[in-house]
Amino acid sequence: MSIKQQVVDKAKAASQAARELANIETTVKNKALLAMADALEDSVDFILAENEKDMKNGREEGLNEALMDRLLLTEERIKKMANGLREVAQFDDPIGEVIGMKKRPNELQLGKVKVPLGVIGMIYESRPNVTADATGLCLKAGNTVLLRGGSEAINSNKAVTEVISKAAYESGIPTGAIQLIETTDREAVQVMFELNEYLDVLIPRGGSGLINAVINNSTVPVIETGVGNCHTYIDNEADQEMAEDIVMNAKTQRPGVCNAMETLLVHSEIAEDFLPEMVAKLQKANVEIRGDETVQELVSGIEPATEDDWSAEYLDYILAIKVVAGLEEAVDHIHKYNTKHSEAIITDNYHKARKFLNVVDAAAVYVNASTRFTDGGQFGLGAEIGISTQKLHARGPMSVNELTTTKFIVYGDGQIRE
Repeated sequence: MSIKQQVVDKAKAASQAARELANIETTVKNKALLAMADALEDSVDFILAENEKDMKNGREEGLNEALMDRLLLTEERIKKMANGLREVAQFDDPIGEVIGMKKRPNELQLGKVKVPLGVIGMIYESRPNVTADATGLCLKAGNTVLLRGGSEAINSNKAVTEVISKAAYESGIPTGAIQLIETTDREAVQVMFELNEYLDVLIPRGGSGLINAVINNSTVPVIETGVGNCHTYIDNEADQEMAEDIVMNAKTQRPGVCNAMETLLVHSEIAEDFLPEMVAKLQKANVEIRGDETVQELVSGIEPATEDDWSAEYLDYILAIKVVAGLEEAVDHIHKYNTKHSEAIITDNYHKARKFLNVVDAAAVYVNASTRFTDGGQFGLGAEIGISTQKLHARGPMSVNELTTTKFIVYGDGQIRE
């Protein structure tokens, strides 16, 4: 069977299951989510063994440390995946929620009701936890899912899908609702781009190369997620001890994710006091620093930052640093280079904080906190399917409510239009 036919058959099966899933009872969905969570924990040894195959291949292919961390599954991470499913099961079911019912002058009762998007195609890289997270959120919102993970995680993704789909189907979820494309051939992705007949939306989750490829080539509607050139601006009225802690967390807590800081902006009035010690701490944590001329003058041995560095999403232990004259220059730099993901200011000045919140265009804007909090779980939304950096149809961490759309419902008693 050709690759195209394999993908079409899976998409068709998901589409057929979507009609039934859209109207399935909440209790069935919740039962399935809890069973999926239990199955993950019961299958830890199997999943870890399959993940080790991917880790071995990654080491042989020379994947960098950050990518290997994204690929790695541990017993703790599998438990976190399971708990994420349990949390989603506790959420209110958005499907069927009526919004804004009102009476028209002709006595028609008109409102909106939340309904599933339908069939969601997920194209993602590296992180096998996405397989469980995305599936759980899609099912809760009444959507079926067609998954296409990266080749580097193929064994992990197969294992997770096998475990959770079996548990879901045994709990009453329609067979075919969870589909994984098992070929690693890139042709499969090209086929997904044109499956308007079966797919209602595509959601890419990964690096800029993947996301741009989907946006530029797909005829299926796309929700853009994930690319994170995130900045932290240290104001001259910042608590410098707090600033150091936030910078270390934003860069080193987990550098291979989209909400990690990639560029540090520092007010010129505090740069001489702040940067030498800050850079030393970062370098001790194995962070490579690339700085502008002022940074190079203040700290010896710093590699010059190029134009490409200001727009880079490193996803690695690399950080670009620039000294700016103040808030205005910081905001201008962010406006020019950011990807509208997550931006932060560290300051004790209320008015500067408010201005930063008002003028910076991003899905999440922070005052005195790490950008690492841009996450569905941290925002109390459960595991997110992705972090949307566009303005339609959702923005920021996308959870259950963001995986729905609406339709108008109209009640009449014989009205006709004249």
